[in-house]
Formats: sequence, structure tokens, C-alpha cells
Amino acid sequence: MLEVRGLRAGYGPMQVLHGIDLDVARGEIVAILGANGAGKSTLNNNISGIFRPFAGTIRFEGKEITARPPEQIVDAGLIQVPEGRRVFPNLTVRDNLLLGAYRRGRARRSANIDRVCGIFPRLRERIAQIAGTLSGGEQQMLAIARALMSEPRLLILDEPSLGLSPILVEEMFTLTRDLNADGLAILLVEQNVLQSLEIANRAYVLENGVFVMQDTPAALLADDQLKRAYLGI
Repeated sequence: MLEVRGLRAGYGPMQVLHGIDLDVARGEIVAILGANGAGKSTLNNNISGIFRPFAGTIRFEGKEITARPPEQIVDAGLIQVPEGRRVFPNLTVRDNLLLGAYRRGRARRSANIDRVCGIFPRLRERIAQIAGTLSGGEQQMLAIARALMSEPRLLILDEPSLGLSPILVEEMFTLTRDLNADGLAILLVEQNVLQSLEIANRAYVLENGVFVMQDTPAALLADDQLKRAYLGI
């Protein structure tokens, strides 16, 4: 579904990504692992069209989307849940969900609200509540539900477990696996190595703007370099 080739990107004169190649196939969970500052969000934001790459190509379902405006990329069904949730804090839960269907899925908004509230029952209970008054975990649920309102074909999850309690982290990874079991392809961008590898089909390790490892979860977990750098083993 997603093909990234030779991606070089950054901010102003500063280059952050140095020739990234990445593939996501239909039905896969692909994990991007790396520490803060490795370039994970830069990668997401260039794929999503928020920034324009310096060089390289990005193709989604066979069509080039390199440097297309974000709204066209959303129209194609490539949807990002950004790091830090970024809900609209002064709007209700319902209004946040409706905004998720602004570009895609507008004709099925009511049915999709019922669907996402079935996935996240707490959102149904808080449907008229101002989003900024939700807990951190509830805001993360809302951010994902808002993305699902746009009927994604590929979902990018940027640090979905960040700042959550251990119980909510477990819930978030279970949810990710369940969404994928329903056929949704997912690009999971995370610092949480062990739990990401438990649900991913393949994984890449990003350091200083380059992929230093890529393989199946089993192969990566057997790699001494990965265990020393990320797992403290």
C-alpha cells in the first residue's frame, strides 16, 4: 500500500531523514521503533503531506503522493493520529468525531459514530463532554476514533501509548491488534519496543534519520544490538 523510496527530509537547512526506504503491505502492522529525536514524527509528517521532503518519492496504493497537500492524502485514505492526541479541546466529543469525517466518510457519519462508540464505549458516555476535560487516555481514544471516522485505508499511529498508564497502554496495543484483525493496515510509530514487536508483522529501527535494522519481530528480538540499545538486556 505504501512505498517510500530515498526519502530525505527535515526543516529549513537541517536534514533529519537521510534516504529512507519503507514498505507497508495490505493487512500489515509495520512498526517504526526509535528514541526521541530519531526522526519518527518527521517521517510521519512527510508521508502525511504536512511537510515537503527534500528528495525521494512516496507512493500510496500505486499513486505518487510526494508533496501533495495533506487534504488530498486524507482523501486517498491515508490518515495519521498525531503524537500528543491534538483533539480540539474546546469542542465536544461528538464535534471532534464529526470533524474526523470532514474529508472522508461524510455520508456515513452517523453510522460511523455508532461504530467508534462501540469500539470506545467511554466516548459514548462522554459524547456531549468538552474534549479538553477528558483524561489523557480518553483523549487518545478520541484521537483514534476521530481518525476512524474518516474510514482510513492505512492508519498511522504516532506514539499512541505516550503518557498512558500501564493498563491503558495494554488496552491501546490490544485495540491496535483488533483494528488490524478487521483488515486495517497500520503503521505504528512507537518507543515501546516489546509491545510493538508483539503485534507487528515487520519492524524498522530508526536512528539518527536512517533505518539501522529491519526484519521480523522474532529476528529483531534475537538481535543483541537491539536488546542492548532498547531493552537494556
